[in-house]
Amino acid sequence: MDYRHEIKFLVSDMDLEIIRYRLLPIMQQDIHQTGESYTIRSLYFDDFQNSCMKENEDGIDNRQKFRIRIYNEEISFIKLEKKIKYRGMTRKESALISKSDVLTYMDRSVKVFQKESERLEKELQTQIQTKGMHAASIVEYERTAFVEERGNVRITFDRNIRGSTKVNDFFKSRLMAIPLLPKGIQVLEVKYDELLPGYIYEVLNMGTLQRSSFSKYCYSRAMEALN
Repeated sequence: MDYRHEIKFLVSDMDLEIIRYRLLPIMQQDIHQTGESYTIRSLYFDDFQNSCMKENEDGIDNRQKFRIRIYNEEISFIKLEKKIKYRGMTRKESALISKSDVLTYMDRSVKVFQKESERLEKELQTQIQTKGMHAASIVEYERTAFVEERGNVRITFDRNIRGSTKVNDFFKSRLMAIPLLPKGIQVLEVKYDELLPGYIYEVLNMGTLQRSSFSKYCYSRAMEALN
């Protein structure tokens, strides 16, 4: 996958509902979404020096982070992802893994690899062994997603974003987590390849939205430290 633009905004519930109403006639909802939204739970990794968090806070442009994701608490479909940011653009690499794999990485134990398809897992394992990479935080939220083939556009609404550093709770059915944003404030993300179609730009009215560098991972670590 090539690098893509990714722009984030902090928006109110009211503005998000207005944007949703405007998008419904011109964009399709994600085919994997049933109903109004779906739940994402991500387990983020960092090293002993908290490099991922510090690089994000310092605005370092060339950085990467590993995370493991489950959707709607379904453990039969688990993704290991590496998100890379370079020159203001992003891309993701991903691989399907099992629950036992996740527990291995959380325990920082050594795993024997056999298949070529496990390249991404090997990379994480190497960082666990050489940099002290470990599970550092959990983030959970409800996402609504719209897609448009032109420009490979994906627009997401992330609501009720909450976090926890109790990483051993990753597979629990109910996660005790702390809200990361004030009540009534949510995150709008706009992702696209080279150009954002003009009619989508106009519908979003992006010139009036408050652009943000909000990081779910960094906020989850910061909010946990305050509590």
